[in-house]
Amino acid sequence: MTGVAPATPPLATARVRLVAIAVAVVLAVLLALDVARFVPLREAWFDACERLWPRHFETTPVTIVAIDDRSLAALGHWPWPRTRLAALLRKVADFDPGVIGIDILMPEADPLSPDRAIAQSDADVALRTQVAALPTNDGVLAGALASSPTVLAMVGTDTTTNPLRVVPMPVRGVRDDADLARAKARLLEYDGALSSLPSLTAAAHGWGLISAEDTQGILRHVPLVANVKGTLVPGLAVEMWRVAAQVKSLRVSVTDGVVSGVQIGPRQLSAQADGSARPWFSLHREERFVPAVDVLNGKVSADALHRSFVLIGVTGLALGDYVWTPVGKMPGVEVHAQVLENMTDNVFLSRPGFAPIIEAIALLAVALLAILLVPRFSIRYGALLAVACVAALVGAALAAFRADRLLFDAATPAIAFALLFATLLGLQLAEATRHRKALQQTLQREREAAARVAGELQAARRVQLDTLPRPESLHDDRVEIAATMEPAREVGGDLYDFFRLDDDRLFFMIGDVSGKGLSASMFMAVSKALCKSTMLRAHDGDLGVLLSQANVEVGRDNASAFFVTVFAGILDLRTGVLDYCNAGHENPWRREFSGTLTRLREGGGPPLCVVDDFDYRAAHVTLARGDLVCAVSDGVTEAQDAANTLYGAARVETLLARATSAGVAVDAIRDDVHRFTGEAEPYDDMTVLAIGWRGSENGGGEDMGRRHRPSDRWRMPPARASMAAR
Repeated sequence: MTGVAPATPPLATARVRLVAIAVAVVLAVLLALDVARFVPLREAWFDACERLWPRHFETTPVTIVAIDDRSLAALGHWPWPRTRLAALLRKVADFDPGVIGIDILMPEADPLSPDRAIAQSDADVALRTQVAALPTNDGVLAGALASSPTVLAMVGTDTTTNPLRVVPMPVRGVRDDADLARAKARLLEYDGALSSLPSLTAAAHGWGLISAEDTQGILRHVPLVANVKGTLVPGLAVEMWRVAAQVKSLRVSVTDGVVSGVQIGPRQLSAQADGSARPWFSLHREERFVPAVDVLNGKVSADALHRSFVLIGVTGLALGDYVWTPVGKMPGVEVHAQVLENMTDNVFLSRPGFAPIIEAIALLAVALLAILLVPRFSIRYGALLAVACVAALVGAALAAFRADRLLFDAATPAIAFALLFATLLGLQLAEATRHRKALQQTLQREREAAARVAGELQAARRVQLDTLPRPESLHDDRVEIAATMEPAREVGGDLYDFFRLDDDRLFFMIGDVSGKGLSASMFMAVSKALCKSTMLRAHDGDLGVLLSQANVEVGRDNASAFFVTVFAGILDLRTGVLDYCNAGHENPWRREFSGTLTRLREGGGPPLCVVDDFDYRAAHVTLARGDLVCAVSDGVTEAQDAANTLYGAARVETLLARATSAGVAVDAIRDDVHRFTGEAEPYDDMTVLAIGWRGSENGGGEDMGRRHRPSDRWRMPPARASMAAR
């Protein structure tokens, strides 16, 4: 459906909008309650933002000494003897770094230490004594740890095996112990921690947690501070910063019962309620790494290790701790390096606490815009509006990320808006369908009613035409009558009539009621009946007087103010004397046998029902044998073609001049009007009445043979009629 949306009535549109507003409010409330945090879609959107704009840096304060595949191939498989780790540590310390973090866990004694090896051999007592006098590998490493600013790693576990050692972390901003307990309860919590050997732990200068929550298989949050069975423990990067800054303790800030940050000397790091921070990850960069074998062999420049932070970790593919981040897969030690870089530049990503409210308001704004405009538009433009609204949500969220590293969720509001739009569109289509069905039912009823009316009108048309007299019913050779009447609509307001007043007198009339259609036809029937009744009651009277009486009868109950034009005549079939009276009708034509045309203009007055008690006067003319009288309604002379050109009286006169009988005249006029109007809608009812007097064998009237005696082959055809739609 790409066209215009189905139209719905205003009441239905209001109902659709109310339902859509209710859905929008429910969705906005859910967003405001931050239920999106349970949906993976939000985190996927934040990851997409980081992939679109990963963090860039020119230089890094961190160097990673990587025990990589090349180092393992050159110096032997892992684990190395701890004396080699000690040598590596001393080589790094020679470059005077601010702190050395060791992302390697050593909870057990070195199995490659000489004392461990001799204890498992068959050596004699003397050799055992000599070996026992040698320093252990763990002792050598402890000495290296003690002589350098080092930080060891620990991981969160279910139990604590070795003694837990942490730096003091006083808390400020708590009102009481309950407030502190609430703050600790929201932190990343472990029942225990696994750390290195007590001798190694005691020799180090700091101890940091390397555990992190890996949700949905992607590492997004790194703890700055965690809770290990009630004890606050710093993250590895935080502890390395403390040792580098040479401060004795860390401070944890609590606001309204929630951890809000960690202070390292003068530097304040913002934290989320669970004590974590969300690093802004950069892509994997090889310039962070130097191979351990190059450090041991002295092939590393001073610039590579003379930095604030050095991390030592295993990155060999078979042994390395690789994790997935929003920007791709990288070694775990590189994650700690990126956290240190974020701390240096203070560029952690932040999701404001009011973000759910902003997202809910944004959804309501675009939802109300759609609810207001979509019902007015076609489906195509409604879809474009929906795309524009989603683009606005996405664009605003991306702009906030780009400008201030703020995390606003555009995916969940966009999906919610799409759901709302689908609901709105579905409701609109449902209402339109229901409205269309109602219209179809109404249309069907109207069609049925129209069919009934059409049937009744067709029946009325048949009745009306059946009431008109048939010329062949006269059975009199002295006269020929032909007539046609074609209503402009199903029924019309034109009329004609003829009947005998006695054996030798014929009454005829043609009339036209003002207006068209059913009401005009009904008034026509009444007028025809009243005129006929008047003529039959007093058929011996003067025609003008009779028409005056008919005027009174017809106008008696005429509340609708109709009027009727009438041309009436009484033809004496013996003598050809024609008494006629014209009440506002088109003047008839008299066509003499010789072809001469004249108009009967004498006698008459205004149409019936126009002037009460008008005294109509009759006129008289004597027809000769073969003379023809033709009367038409104004539906003939005022007929129009498609260009609105009038038919006119001249065309009638041309046809009458060539007509040889009443039937020929009627047929010629009717057919010529049809050809003239073509496909144009009829202007008015069309009626033609023609009477030809053939003369009487015994009666008077001028013998047409005195003027022009026809040949024996010309004879007046029998009476005929052309009845429209019969």
